[in-house]
Amino acid sequence: MDLIETGRIVNTHGLRGEVKIEPWADSVEALCGFSRLFVDGVERKVERGRAQKGFAIVKLAGIDSIDEAERVKNRVVYVPREDIALEEGGCLVADLIGCAAFDQDGKSLGKVTDILTPPGGEVLEIRGQREILVPLNGEFLLNADVEGGTVTVRLLEGM
Repeated sequence: MDLIETGRIVNTHGLRGEVKIEPWADSVEALCGFSRLFVDGVERKVERGRAQKGFAIVKLAGIDSIDEAERVKNRVVYVPREDIALEEGGCLVADLIGCAAFDQDGKSLGKVTDILTPPGGEVLEIRGQREILVPLNGEFLLNADVEGGTVTVRLLEGM
């Protein structure tokens, strides 16, 4: 089963085993919408989830006390790729890693090596003859062809 990182348990919440998850998904609501999550390789049914101040507060089956919740603190949370609904032509950001990158004129820039998440939003890290950082939004990411293994980005003058 192909699992995708989707967040990190940052704290406990309350006394009955709820956990606070920092979402790495498109939205907190998207993270709360999954019926199952994996923690430490163990599938956990999501009994309930809600958004609260940018975090997901989730009750996972089998974690029923603050002590049990404390044991999974700082663990990465995964979802099966098959559980992720994508729009037609959509892709996961993680799928961009390894794609060949080209500028708007067709010039090769190198490969996408990472997706960085600074406070301003996600950024593609492209490494070739030099390192280039490109904001991951519609203004700069012109095309993503995951099947073909390429991305086309708009560079600002002087990049």
